[in-house]
Amino acid sequence: MADPGLLERYQDFRTRRFLHHEELYRHWLPGWRTQRRRRILVVALVVILVCMVAVGAVCLTNMRIGPLLWLPVCAAFLVTWTSLQIVSGRQCDAPRDALDEWEVQQRDSARSIGLTVTQTLTFVPAVFLILAAALELDIDRPNLVYSGGLFVLTTLVIGACVPAMVLAWTRPDPDTDDHEEPA
Repeated sequence: MADPGLLERYQDFRTRRFLHHEELYRHWLPGWRTQRRRRILVVALVVILVCMVAVGAVCLTNMRIGPLLWLPVCAAFLVTWTSLQIVSGRQCDAPRDALDEWEVQQRDSARSIGLTVTQTLTFVPAVFLILAAALELDIDRPNLVYSGGLFVLTTLVIGACVPAMVLAWTRPDPDTDDHEEPA
């Protein structure tokens, strides 16, 4: 039988690790922690995610250039996503014990929206793949499979990003005392 305290110990470890990282990164990118700047990052992330979908569409017909386009889009995604996570304090990933009641409620609501978005968006490429396999389309099968994989991957990434995007967009500006440089 599993150790009943295992889950509690793991949650304690997650909370300690989260608080350590929060302290470590709390002074990074201080000028980007305002709601206005976070919204700029969210819009940039949306543009990058749309580009990911566009690259998937390009891969349907052109496997020479399509995969090469994926690399800079992924690099832009990683930079923007990491920046958004830093300036929003990774509240969407925070363990329950590291948040107050209001933050837990906001986090859970954003996660619920993210799950709904994931389920809805992932349905679209699944239906695309089913219909494309059933119909005799003039598309190379490797292109179809590769493109369909990019579409599914992109929809999953979108769903994973939505909670952080919602929280970054809706949270008010932090108190100025929270992010001042230490003396």
